[in-house]
Amino acid sequence: MMSGNDKPSSTASTAGAREMRLIATEEAYGDPVWLEALAKLPPNAGPEVVGLLKGMMTIPMIGSRMSDFEARLREMDSFGVSMHLLSLSTPGVQVFEPPQAAELAIQLNDNLAALIKAHPDRFAGLGCVAPQAPAAAAKEIRRAIGELGLNGILINSHTQGEYLDLEKYDEILAALVEVDAPLYLHPRIPPPNMLQPMLAYGLSGAAHGFAVEAALHAVRLIMSGAFDRYPTLTVVLGHMGEGLPYFLWRFDRIYELFFGTPVGTASGMVALKKKPSEYFKSNFYITTSGMFWEPTLKFAIEVLGEDRIMFAIDTPYEPSDEAVEFIRSVPLDERVRAKIAHQNAERVFKIKPA
Repeated sequence: MMSGNDKPSSTASTAGAREMRLIATEEAYGDPVWLEALAKLPPNAGPEVVGLLKGMMTIPMIGSRMSDFEARLREMDSFGVSMHLLSLSTPGVQVFEPPQAAELAIQLNDNLAALIKAHPDRFAGLGCVAPQAPAAAAKEIRRAIGELGLNGILINSHTQGEYLDLEKYDEILAALVEVDAPLYLHPRIPPPNMLQPMLAYGLSGAAHGFAVEAALHAVRLIMSGAFDRYPTLTVVLGHMGEGLPYFLWRFDRIYELFFGTPVGTASGMVALKKKPSEYFKSNFYITTSGMFWEPTLKFAIEVLGEDRIMFAIDTPYEPSDEAVEFIRSVPLDERVRAKIAHQNAERVFKIKPA
């Protein structure tokens, strides 16, 4: 655990932090095939599609870093980032009709595997699937991990306003467990029935809406008993856990107070084998993507432990320099820094150690 006095003890220690392997674990990209398909969607396809395409055209930091992998490698070299764990940018294939989404996922995963094969020491990858076609998604999970050798699966939270705790998606969770692949649960703009109050003041995206929506998804998985059905299911959340570590005590408190009472029954509480917080501490990992703030990292280490946190940047939506400077300079025991910088990612995502 860190404290205000846990400063690097020597110049050698600081130098070690500067040279330490860095695996960034939430690094989005845009496959040209996918971008072309998005551009063909109707104008009413949704705010995130419009926002992504507009952002790529008008915000150089996003557009120039989304699909140019040679430029990405140069940027990684410039800041000393050893590897990007690549994942298709939100909203993935979850905005397409099921047949097209399932076909796109296959093509995009093939393309990602080929890119990784060309740069095996610099890129690893999370496959995409189409939850709106659950059987096809489960099949593609098995292929992406078993045949293509990808390192996990990323799903952009809700699919048409639905969450993976629903029974219709059980075959997706079962496939993840079968192939022992982690699920990175990435945020997206909330569905329409949740979005309206967030449209004011820029709250619908990364400022607030993303975290609220992804946190809701994670809590639904916990409170539905999904981890009792699939005890080895592993879920990764970015942005320091989307705020959930701060609420673990309260989840336990409310569950203990009301489960089995008329209030709990009326609100839909189900029987769980463990406290809600215990599932989070045993089945979830979090990353530092877009949250380069020492007090948050201190709290996460205290609550979850140093083995449950991984470094991430959130390319292309966050700058590499700030993320790298944070993880290299934040006061940490060098043993802990190594875990967060690369060792935990090597273990969770089965990435070969350097």
